[in-house]
Amino acid sequence: MTDLLLVLPIIVPLITGILALFAWKQRTTQRIISVVGATMLFGVGMALLIHIQQNGIQATSMGNWDAPYGIILVADLLSAIMVAITGLMGIVVIIYSLGSIDARREAHGYYPLMNLLLMGVCGAFLTGDLFNLYVWFEVLLISSFVLLALGGERAQLEGAIKYMTLNLMASILFLMAVGITYGIAGTLTMADLSRVFAEIEQPALVTGLAMLLLTAFGIKSAIFPLFFWLPASYHVPPVPVTAIFSALLTKVGVYALIRVFTLLFSADTGYTHTIILVLAGLTMITGVLGAVAQYEMRRLLSFHIVSQIGYLLMGLGLFTQLALGGAVFFMVHVILAKTALFLVSGIVKQLRGTYELTELGGLYRLTPWLAILFIIPALSLAGIPPLSGFWAKFALVNAGLNAQSYLIVGVSLAVGLLTLFSMTKIWAEAFWKEVAPEETTAALRPLPRNVYASLIVPTAIVGLLTIIMGLGAEPAFALSMQAADQLLNPDLYIQAVLQGGI
Repeated sequence: MTDLLLVLPIIVPLITGILALFAWKQRTTQRIISVVGATMLFGVGMALLIHIQQNGIQATSMGNWDAPYGIILVADLLSAIMVAITGLMGIVVIIYSLGSIDARREAHGYYPLMNLLLMGVCGAFLTGDLFNLYVWFEVLLISSFVLLALGGERAQLEGAIKYMTLNLMASILFLMAVGITYGIAGTLTMADLSRVFAEIEQPALVTGLAMLLLTAFGIKSAIFPLFFWLPASYHVPPVPVTAIFSALLTKVGVYALIRVFTLLFSADTGYTHTIILVLAGLTMITGVLGAVAQYEMRRLLSFHIVSQIGYLLMGLGLFTQLALGGAVFFMVHVILAKTALFLVSGIVKQLRGTYELTELGGLYRLTPWLAILFIIPALSLAGIPPLSGFWAKFALVNAGLNAQSYLIVGVSLAVGLLTLFSMTKIWAEAFWKEVAPEETTAALRPLPRNVYASLIVPTAIVGLLTIIMGLGAEPAFALSMQAADQLLNPDLYIQAVLQGGI
């Protein structure tokens, strides 16, 4: 049962992508296959999460090779949570795509690529060794690059080149780190590496390797000062592509940072995690200031991806159970909130034909339902109670106060206020601003009813989940704290991998 649950999150999107590829000229068939496949992935992810919560960390080795020699798949609560949210985002974005992706992109492999992207994400969350983490990063890079460039528009190609160049640099650094690691330790299985690094006689060498991986994963996570590729590329593809990138791609980088800096590099936290905490503050500040300066809706939201990554790094840098639990809770919250905001921006584009805030206005009066779909995730992102963002930030601020890290607490609170300011700017310009009624009505584009449904339903579901997560914060946060407890007890992970269970 365990082996099957660990393999299925990779197998399901792989088979779905292959089936969609075989239906190359049949758009309707591709759509049906992709929706069914994403639903199955979500179901498998939830089953895995329940199994891990009940039975603890689980691992399996491919090809009947004993650890640490085989290809290891391992899931703790953090991995299982991320696999489940990946399946959910797959359903949401694919359904949204039915009403927003044009026929030309669908005819050139959009759905197979989307499913291969989901496969790469799940593989990265479940792999138990550094080399296969690199392999899954490359699967992500290839599929995401093609999705970014699909359509061949000039702005897309420019953004895709920036995206590919910086991420290839990150891949080179990562591969260098993998080679050095194998030369030092003679193994790449992370559970085995944790044991070897604890006994190594040259701790400075391990710390240097940690900084190399921090740089590689930092590029992929878009942390300061390596974030500039993200706002230059994420706003150029169709909204569903931007939404899935926002939800998952940078989070894979953050997941990798959390994994290696809790499992492999926790011996010199006074140095490594202090650097992470400084980078967290700088990432928050630069991201939110970039957002405040923008008047193009998707570019503004893209800068906020960077800003919110800083909060996740804050939890890792503080390195307490409350901080890591807050980071896990924040990860799920920000995936939901940012996805909802990007999906709302796509509806605005469908109705008004532009993302420019200065050219919008009057949407509150003409489409009050759209105003509701925007205001809920916007307030959640800013940390307004009782939505999920408030509890996520409250946990991180509380952890910072307990650790007497007052500077990062002050930065996080100030960034929260600027986040609220940038959200109110979108509200004021796009929804509240008065324009001539005849001008706004004429600019609204009529959409078929089925298109409305495919756009509104997934957006509303994600917004509703943000509310539920806020109102049901206690059980959600309890699960996050359990995940943090596992992260702070690497012996549980090591025993599950090297001894076949806990």
